[in-house]
Amino acid sequence: MNRFQDKVAIVTGAAAGIGLATARKLACEGARVVLVDLDQARIQAVLPTVLQCGAPEAMAAVCDVSQEDQVARTVAAAMSRFGRLDVVVNNAGLMTFKPLQDLSAADWNAVLGVDLLGAFYFIKNAFRHMKPGGAIVNIASIHAVQTEPLVAPYAAAKAALLSLTRSAALEGKSLGIRTNAILPGAVETRMLRDNPEVKAGIEHLSESDVGKPEDIASVVAYLASDEAVFVQGACLAVDGGRLSGLG
Repeated sequence: MNRFQDKVAIVTGAAAGIGLATARKLACEGARVVLVDLDQARIQAVLPTVLQCGAPEAMAAVCDVSQEDQVARTVAAAMSRFGRLDVVVNNAGLMTFKPLQDLSAADWNAVLGVDLLGAFYFIKNAFRHMKPGGAIVNIASIHAVQTEPLVAPYAAAKAALLSLTRSAALEGKSLGIRTNAILPGAVETRMLRDNPEVKAGIEHLSESDVGKPEDIASVVAYLASDEAVFVQGACLAVDGGRLSGLG
């Protein structure tokens, strides 16, 4: 299946986890992929594996998504090399673990800068460069709907990302650009294992509770493809049914 033949996709946070799985999934379906990450060594290290998946071409771009000028340069570099932009996957994320009384403005700004403004900056630039038929997929979280202690900035940022998704869907419709969001549950990533409640066993995760990055990547590929042409502004939980049991 080559749903992305002749298409160009930008994936943020692409050096590991959901981002890398998504880059590989799009690559194996024919996309030219721009892997965006803050860690230059890691993004360069995984670039050959994306090419091996079948991408006709791929490039690595070091970018702090919380910095608008860096995002603009990244999109410009992709346009300069490939001449088009068809898919943006806003996956880059930052999570802190602190009680509310210990959070600083800097803590809030760091998380909001990556998890919310980073997505906004890429959406803004996508709207300027994408032609009709383009698709944006935002990786939110079930924390946007139901959350737990110690992650207030992350939960707030992901809730706001759902609202941004709806706004982008409304404003992008006249441009022929679709914007949708995915709310992953527990996925086997470093972020999950860094959670102190998971480490301490306070939050119990059975094997059936934890998905693989590839599980999310498959849904990203669907939403980004022409098969989802009538899906606009959707916020889709992909959590193995876990959300219905939280609270």
